[in-house]
Amino acid sequence: MLSGRCLCSDTSWSTSVPPKIVHHCHCSMCRRWTGAAFATLVWFERSDVRWEGTPAMFRASPIATRSHCGRCGTPMALSYDDRTDIALAAGTLDDPEQVMPVHNYGAESGISWAGLVGELPEKETKERW
Repeated sequence: MLSGRCLCSDTSWSTSVPPKIVHHCHCSMCRRWTGAAFATLVWFERSDVRWEGTPAMFRASPIATRSHCGRCGTPMALSYDDRTDIALAAGTLDDPEQVMPVHNYGAESGISWAGLVGELPEKETKERW
């Protein structure tokens, strides 16, 4: 079982099926949506995802909507109008170690330093949640 939630816990999701695919998206829309160098997306059939709380939706383009928590703003999901699946933001996962990205999408728009993550020094946070 996979589950996830926003920062304030007002909006959460769960599913009992494994993801169809997991990938990093480097397109400029995903970067702006997440406020990060890239988005990691976890894809499921919409009918396989159960929601608690209702994410706020907005039309992100002529072909897709994106959603976020209406209270804290956490990016939650991407849905294309003509598809039956939904991409959930991996940052919302309660246990992100349960998924593994398999490719980079929109790589032509990638930021050059995004691949340096494993090469940078590591520091631990004092805050635990």
